[in-house]
Amino acid sequence: MTDSPIIRRSQVRVFADEGERFKRGLLHPVRSVPLAFLAVIIVGAMLLMLPISRTGDEGDTFTTALFTSVSAVCVTGLITVDTATFWTPFGQGVILGLIQVGGFGIMTLATLLALLVRKSIGLRGQLVAQSETHTLNFGDVRAVLFRVARIMLFFEAATATILTARFWIAYDRNPATALWHGIFHAVSAFNNAGFGLYSDNLIGFAEDPWIIVPICAAIIAGGLGFPVIIQLLRGGTRIKDWSVHLRLTIYGTLLLLVAGIALFAAFEWNRPETLGPLSFGGKLLGSLAGGVFPRTAGFNSIDYGLASPETLMVTNVLMFIGGGSAGTAGGIKVTTFLVLAFAIWNEIRGREQVTIAHRSISSSSQRQALTVALLGVGAVIMGTMLLLMFTDYSLEKVLFESISAFGTVGLSTGITYHLPVNAEWVLMALMFTGRIGTVTVASAVALSSRPRLYQLPEERPIIG
Repeated sequence: MTDSPIIRRSQVRVFADEGERFKRGLLHPVRSVPLAFLAVIIVGAMLLMLPISRTGDEGDTFTTALFTSVSAVCVTGLITVDTATFWTPFGQGVILGLIQVGGFGIMTLATLLALLVRKSIGLRGQLVAQSETHTLNFGDVRAVLFRVARIMLFFEAATATILTARFWIAYDRNPATALWHGIFHAVSAFNNAGFGLYSDNLIGFAEDPWIIVPICAAIIAGGLGFPVIIQLLRGGTRIKDWSVHLRLTIYGTLLLLVAGIALFAAFEWNRPETLGPLSFGGKLLGSLAGGVFPRTAGFNSIDYGLASPETLMVTNVLMFIGGGSAGTAGGIKVTTFLVLAFAIWNEIRGREQVTIAHRSISSSSQRQALTVALLGVGAVIMGTMLLLMFTDYSLEKVLFESISAFGTVGLSTGITYHLPVNAEWVLMALMFTGRIGTVTVASAVALSSRPRLYQLPEERPIIG
């Protein structure tokens, strides 16, 4: 017995509706961000596998190319081969392009997701700069894209100019090489990537303020996040007019920078393996770098394999927290950390409402912060356990590597070069999760939130 035409048409309509829902779901911003980054990673890996990209054919070409592509697109900086010697200028150019695409893409997409979140839940100016309109239209998107591009190009060009002049004048590089090195390190710094064109990264420049200071400045600027930069550029010099997001990011960044620099200096100042042999000025620069680089940048002016356990612990904390939201930094973000800190403080003081700068923080924002933080802890724990299974390294080194990958930092105690292939896949998963996961999870939670029209009976389980 055959189906009637009416049934067949109904089935066609059902299949069409399901296909349309699937298409809309696939193109949903929360899903399109990971898919877009995966596509760029695959293209980057294919380019790096070309013979023109490599100086030799030794090693596992596919895994090396894929790992480097993931690290570059996720602006991490972890490497399994020496960027300066393994890759040709063409390959280094591919890496630079991937860094720029990853940095620009994550800033743009994170900002657009924040705009979508704002429209969905009616919040104004928390994650994005103060907009003239309260709707998300084509004009808004164009304005955001152009502002992000101008900001990035300005900071990168300014940093590249200083670095190029320094490489040319002080280190006898020819103009073309000096320009290339200046551009590469400027883009890598602003995008918090940490890739360098020297085998020892920045250790050879540890006492040169004309190299270390501009790179630190670019790292801090990129790590603040687009919403903060654009609000400051619009004349946000009056502190009383600052939004809660701006306050949390600026004050949190200053607090973590001061604490990181001070603790790094305290633990490494006289250590003969790190800052001990340097001059007084070199120690100050080394301490500055030690407080700035772990903020998801990944450059290093000391060998972290020789750092004290106390320094590694402080660095772990800085790497996990990361930088500002909707920027080039990784980690769970400064705002997430401080929202949770204020929630704990208000709970200790017995206050039901969490307030920051005379503004109340919604319970949904607190839940989002808790979700992002706990998922980050879970990712690091899982990654650490897998690395312990696949390698013979100590917990201290493996934990450092896991947090560095999840926080898209790129610092290492030196074990990345010697990891087996399965451990490299673990780090790739952590880098991708750390770069895409926190933004996606936070946006997914906010976009899927729905008001409940009823209240369930309340019950208080025993806590603690």
